[in-house]
Amino acid sequence: MAHKTLSGATIVFDLDGTLVDTAPDLIRALNAVLSEESIALPPADTIRHLVGHGARALLQRGAAQIGVVFEDARLDELTERFIAHYRADIAALSRPFPGAEEALDALARAGAALAVCTNKRTDLSVELLTALGLHTRFSAIVGADSVKRRKPDPAHLLDTITLAGGQRDRAVMIGDTDSDILAAQAAQIPCIAVRFGYVHDVEALGADAIMEAYGELPALIDRLMSSDAS
Repeated sequence: MAHKTLSGATIVFDLDGTLVDTAPDLIRALNAVLSEESIALPPADTIRHLVGHGARALLQRGAAQIGVVFEDARLDELTERFIAHYRADIAALSRPFPGAEEALDALARAGAALAVCTNKRTDLSVELLTALGLHTRFSAIVGADSVKRRKPDPAHLLDTITLAGGQRDRAVMIGDTDSDILAAQAAQIPCIAVRFGYVHDVEALGADAIMEAYGELPALIDRLMSSDAS
């Protein structure tokens, strides 16, 4: 159960691999682009862990899995095609992780403001969250294109907190990759890594806590914020 320590807090979430399992739709878009290029498709289980660093990085790293390297200009062109495929049916297969919506509601009832800090483009983030009926829960949705320096730079996270109307010393970050945890650590903000995201070795991220399932989140945040205040 969430406690009074959450009143006035700002809880910041990564998007891909943390709030929403977007890998199926991102892999669908990647496969569509590679198929148009007559490039053999990489196995899905080798791509899932590459999600979370933006469309261009996914295309670049996904192609590299099968030994294909694109020049920068070509990669830029293919990234735009990737985004077009992805946007065309952005939530066809993507779903919030189990318990995420209930946890968001519990945090909001406890008086916390919610925000999204993602290396996904802002417009795509808003479109995805809107398609899933989640967008109205967040005071700020800040993609990598809306800031000068993206995660793992702490400025991305700090800007998100400010836009959500919060303060650094009353914030917590939840994510699934090193970009999330490093940004939080650099900003001196408590951070929680999710077990069910796109990174295999979650312990190696060095987060303050690891969440196995969303039912644990309000209590984990309460513990971290209480400890930080003591």
